[in-house]
Amino acid sequence: MIQEYVVLDLEMTGLSPKTDQIIEIGAIKVCGEQIVDIFACMVNSHCSVPKRIMELTGITDEMVKSGIEREEALIQLLDFINGYTLVGQNLNFDYGFLKQWAINHKIPLEAKACDTLKIARILLPAEQSKRLSSLCEYFGIERQREHRALDDAMETWKVYGNLVELAKSKKDIDDRQLEEIFSPKPLIYQAKRQTPATAHQLQRLKEYREKHQITEPVEWENLTRSEASRMMDKYVLKYGR
Repeated sequence: MIQEYVVLDLEMTGLSPKTDQIIEIGAIKVCGEQIVDIFACMVNSHCSVPKRIMELTGITDEMVKSGIEREEALIQLLDFINGYTLVGQNLNFDYGFLKQWAINHKIPLEAKACDTLKIARILLPAEQSKRLSSLCEYFGIERQREHRALDDAMETWKVYGNLVELAKSKKDIDDRQLEEIFSPKPLIYQAKRQTPATAHQLQRLKEYREKHQITEPVEWENLTRSEASRMMDKYVLKYGR
């Protein structure tokens, strides 16, 4: 069993690492069975929080605006997790957002992880839901605030500990199988680097929007070159040149 690791959970504005943003980080560093360090913060990604995410998490635009600037927050997070195995629930999803950001900034990032979702699929009955909320209920773990990064990280840590004890108690699992179930696996996310929209693209878009009185919100600071190009194509198709 790994003795030193970081349990990680992120909250995002949506499901796509290419177009959505990280808005909250929760990470706890564990040695043996003790928490030895915590890194948690709101992340100011200069974006609006969609209504459905606000309702799900309770995170507001004001909370995000008060957070640490995205680049600084993610650099601090990468430093926090550097060299450690990760533990998380469906962690490849969270990792995709980190990896996309790292690729965009030409920062190398490789990690191995123990995923509580995958471990639960091996150890628990097929009919048992493997969602974090269901796993907490199964193991009698009290939830504080659902879909908040640090709270979810804490609960994932407790789920992981319960899965370890459950596996050790099963008479049909030998030491070799135990090692295989809990051995860290590489996290893999394939992505291409996204480049920011050029100054010319931004100026052209703003002038076009003003000319046609287009008021739909745009996250200018997060706009990529390809997104700006697609946006202009959409406008021209709808409003003409």
